Amino acid sequence: MELRYVKLPKENTYEFLERLKEWGTLYAPVKISEKFYDFREVEDMSQIEFKYNRTIMPPKKFFFLPREKMFEFSISKAEYKEVIENVEPFVVFGVHACDIFGLKIMDTIYLDELPDKYYKVRREKGIIIGISCVPDEYCFCNLRETDFADDGFDLFLHELPDGWLVRVGTPTGHRIVDKNIKLFEEVTSQDVCNFRDFENKKQQMFRYHEDWADLRYLLELETEHPMWDEQSDICLACGNCNTTCPTCRCFDVRDIPNIDGVTGVRVRRWDSCQLVRHGMVAGGHNFRPTKKSRFMNRYMCKNSYVEKLGLSYCVGCGRCTYFCPAEISFVRNLRTILGLEESSCPPRISEEIPKRGFAYGPSVGGGEQ
Repeated sequence: MELRYVKLPKENTYEFLERLKEWGTLYAPVKISEKFYDFREVEDMSQIEFKYNRTIMPPKKFFFLPREKMFEFSISKAEYKEVIENVEPFVVFGVHACDIFGLKIMDTIYLDELPDKYYKVRREKGIIIGISCVPDEYCFCNLRETDFADDGFDLFLHELPDGWLVRVGTPTGHRIVDKNIKLFEEVTSQDVCNFRDFENKKQQMFRYHEDWADLRYLLELETEHPMWDEQSDICLACGNCNTTCPTCRCFDVRDIPNIDGVTGVRVRRWDSCQLVRHGMVAGGHNFRPTKKSRFMNRYMCKNSYVEKLGLSYCVGCGRCTYFCPAEISFVRNLRTILGLEESSCPPRISEEIPKRGFAYGPSVGGGEQ
């Protein structure tokens, strides 16, 4: 597809947003408390926050629902009826680059090889409009190479002093621009200079500038590091880190009977690897029975490799740290494993974890927690 760049003048911003409602229900970041933002349906365009840091829930919630009915069943008739909602078109405005990468990672899970029909129908009906941002002290998307999205959006708005430089990413994006062409202008040389200046300043604002290329290997080699004991002991095992993560994709499936005891529904809902029941399998065995083993598993999972995209499963959004009630810093713990937070090498050794490989057995960290 031919690359296309247009400019949306600042004075046309709200009219453009109003016209987006013609393409479907409009969701955008709004301020819901003194500190927190979330994607909500908007009618009043003045509610939209353009310079938010992060939302509580990632935009994956629009495509991979927190709770979803899969089918209805009848025991007496020995039959089931699949339920797929008639999803209406919708627009998610104001998505940061890291969250766009989060959706691309979710696509590799739920669209590749065996597409998930519930996820697929929402992805086909959803329009993604990205927006530029600047990092705060919790952001590390630059280290994950997710701070600038090349694709995965229909339109992407980059802030300029007097408006927005708009990148068009899909045929749908072209149609949106063409239908509202009078709201846009041609990009000038000054706009390009302003765009470049913004991106350069953004890079300087990140707190950390280092190489994490070998991190996933060091995590496997450092299973004896004392950090695992210290930090897992602080962890509340509440699952907040999973709930707010743009790429956590685990779900649980439950059959819920109706009051007649004969009919019912099957639902799936988000699950958390930090909860003790996550590792339960047939026969009552739990392959991650301790809080420490679950804590370690999450770090291994988020830093494993998405081969198709060449990225880790962590996009550096900072949510897991920002929303952690125990104030556990994901970045600080990773930097500890990298040897950037302390100078002692080797560190004090924990005797609870075997010396080779990542342990899943009940010997890790004592009894069930």
